[in-house]
Amino acid sequence: MFEGFTKTQIETTGATINLVHGGSGPPLLLLHGNPFNYVMWHKIAPELARDFTVVAADLRGYGDSSKPDGGPDHAAYSFRAMADDQVEVMAKLGFDSFFLAGHDRGARVSHRLALDHPDKVVKLALIDIVPTHTALTELPLGWVRESYHWFFLAQPYDYPERLICTDLEYYMRKKLDKKGVGLSPFTEEALAEYIRCCTPEQIHGVCEDYRATLTIDFPLDSADFGAKKIACPVQALWGELSHVERHFKPMEAWSRWADDLRGKALPSGHYPAEQCPEETYEALYGFFSGREDA
Repeated sequence: MFEGFTKTQIETTGATINLVHGGSGPPLLLLHGNPFNYVMWHKIAPELARDFTVVAADLRGYGDSSKPDGGPDHAAYSFRAMADDQVEVMAKLGFDSFFLAGHDRGARVSHRLALDHPDKVVKLALIDIVPTHTALTELPLGWVRESYHWFFLAQPYDYPERLICTDLEYYMRKKLDKKGVGLSPFTEEALAEYIRCCTPEQIHGVCEDYRATLTIDFPLDSADFGAKKIACPVQALWGELSHVERHFKPMEAWSRWADDLRGKALPSGHYPAEQCPEETYEALYGFFSGREDA
C-alpha cells in the first residue's frame, strides 16, 4: 500500500503525527475517521497523487500517532487540538494552505479546522457526517440506536476501555461490519493494519476523542452555530446506505454552515473510500480540480 509515498512522523506542539505523503501538485490533506488510521485512503490516495501532493495523516490518539494525556477536561482530544496538529504538520511540510478532505471523525476535525483557520483551507470535502451540532441537538431515534457508541465511549475512564479491551480484534471486526455492507470491501492488508493499531492505547485515545466531543466540541460548535460559516467551497459526500442517509438531511444540515455547498450520495455505507473507491475518487478529484461538471 502507498507505493511511492514517503512515511514519516512530525512533531507538533501537542503530539507526534504519523503520516505518508506523495505525489505532485497542489497539497491535499486526507484525515481518517474512527476506527481507522491513514490506511483507509489506500485505494484512492495513489490516484489522487497523480494530480495532488497527498498527505494522509493519523489523528492524535489513532494509528501510529502519539497518544498524549487528555487532561481533566479531555481538551487534548478536542477537534480543535486535532486540527491544530494538522495545521502544524502541513506548515512543516511547506504548505501554508491546502485542500482538505475528512471522513467521520476526520471530517469533524476538518470542520473545526476550517472554522478556526479559514486562511488555510482552499476547499473542504466532508465525508459521511452531519455537523456535530446537528447530531447532538436533533438526535433522531434511529441515529441514537445506531450511534450508541458516541455516549458509551464518552463514559468516564476506564469503563469503556476495560470492556472493549477484553477482545480487541472482535471489537474492530464488529465495528467495521456496518449494516448492509459487511467486511468484504476491506482488503486483508488494510484490515490487518486496523487490527494491529487497535491497541489499549488507541482505544483510550478514541474514548478521549468522544469524551471531548461532549465536553469541548459541542459547546464550541454551539457558540459558532449561526455566528460562523465555512469560508471556502464545501463538498458533502455520504453513503446511500449509511446512517447519514437514513436519519438526516445532509445538504440541509451543511447549508447552515456553508454558503458555497455541493454534495451527493455515493453507492456505499459509512466507509465510501473503502466501499466505493472509484466513485469516491471521482467525486473528490472533480471537486478539488474544479472539473465537477466536465
